[in-house]
This record gives sequence, C-alpha cells and structure tokens, in this order.
Amino acid sequence: MAKTQLNVRVDEATAEAARERALQRGVSMNRYIEELVLKDAGEIGQTFVEAASDFMKQYERVFAEEFGREPREAPEATPPAPHEGLPGTT
Repeated sequence: MAKTQLNVRVDEATAEAARERALQRGVSMNRYIEELVLKDAGEIGQTFVEAASDFMKQYERVFAEEFGREPREAPEATPPAPHEGLPGTT
C-alpha cells in the first residue's frame, strides 16, 4: 500500500515522549504514530457499534410494534477486529 507523508509540529516534550515510546516498543516513529491513529480510530468505531447496539436493545419493542414483528433474542455479537476495515490495514 502506498504511504503518504505527513508533517506535524509538536512541542519538544511530546516529541521526546514519542521517540521514547517508539524505542521501547521496538518500532519506528512512523509505525508508532500509525498504530496510535489506528487504535484511536478503532476505539471510536467500537464506541459507535456499542451505542447502536444499546439503542436497538432499548427500542426493540417500539420497532417490533411499528413493523409488526415480535422482538427476538439476538445472539451475542462478535466485536469486529480493532483495525478491521480501517485505512492502512490488511
């Protein structure tokens, strides 16, 4: 996959912290930042899925009454992989 170069400005303390964390993890600074972004995007997506699931559970009877179906017990959903479907993933 093609890579895009980004330039960011951070204060020296933040830059040093990022360098140290990348070194501790044994990855390049680029890979470390990429992992942070993918993790953040995955958490946001998971939060949305959980909120949608809670909404559907809360209003299941309303939908069933409106559309003439009896509520049914839904099987437990398997959460998606944290980075599934995100840019830069395989």
